[in-house]
Amino acid sequence: MKLLLTGAFNYTEDQLCSLKSAGFEITYIQNELEKLSDNVSDYDAVVCNSLFQYNNIEDFKNLKVVQLTSAGYDRTPVSLFAQRGIALFNAKGVYNVPMAEWAVLKALEIYKESSYFYKNQEQKIWEKNRNLRELYGKNVLILGVGNIGQECAKRFKAFGTKVLGVDIFDSKCKYVDEFFFMDDLQKAVKLCDIAVLCLPLTDKTEHIINEEILNCFKNDAVLINISRGKIINEADLIKTLNSNKHLSVALDVFEEEPLCPKNPLWNTKGVYITPHNSFVSDAVNSRLFDLIYKNLTEFDYGKN
Repeated sequence: MKLLLTGAFNYTEDQLCSLKSAGFEITYIQNELEKLSDNVSDYDAVVCNSLFQYNNIEDFKNLKVVQLTSAGYDRTPVSLFAQRGIALFNAKGVYNVPMAEWAVLKALEIYKESSYFYKNQEQKIWEKNRNLRELYGKNVLILGVGNIGQECAKRFKAFGTKVLGVDIFDSKCKYVDEFFFMDDLQKAVKLCDIAVLCLPLTDKTEHIINEEILNCFKNDAVLINISRGKIINEADLIKTLNSNKHLSVALDVFEEEPLCPKNPLWNTKGVYITPHNSFVSDAVNSRLFDLIYKNLTEFDYGKN
């Protein structure tokens, strides 16, 4: 079988050898953003992230299976895959742990005002901070109780919080104390002290966090986004933060990435910025490759 790999994943030599031993003839391209010039009609399988944003799936005449390196499908023409009978796998379960840990990290950094102590250390200042908060007893809202959301709920629950879940259907997650359907989002937001966004990006979830929702938050609430940047209307967020609304907002994802140096979010009070880094960990590489190998080798290439 002919397999196309891209720079969306950094393969080790041992990993490449494993795929070759499984019977795959491998072609590797580094940059997914460039349109492929070679004939792509012979590939049976592709492992990529956003390759099909820049290349026409119709050109891949023999394609049977695609493995994404991302958990989200928003960079992939899912309907076209379905029409052509191409199997499509996402990176389900690969990034749950580091992203959930990241959400807890950001909540604790804000509640314990870590930046205050870092700045004082740089200036050799010995000064206590009496304004610290604790997670215990707080209401933590998980917006999107899928795989990543459930891992977040599990970890926040361990801190003695009350976990509120919001989604289009009730997953019956044992770590969620109270569940709300999407129609009751405003009600849930008004109750929460911390909100973690774990929603997939769809037509219905784009800009779901808008000015109306932002104004429902408590004045000392924390908003953490580890899903997709377009879940939040950034213009509304900036407007809200520049008003009398006091929110702490940890953003790992943005409407446009990389974040432009001129974007006002860089200098907006209460905003903590990281460069789409929450999914990274020392275990992600092996976990993702195990999934890639399993899906590619167990797939029945004799069926369409």
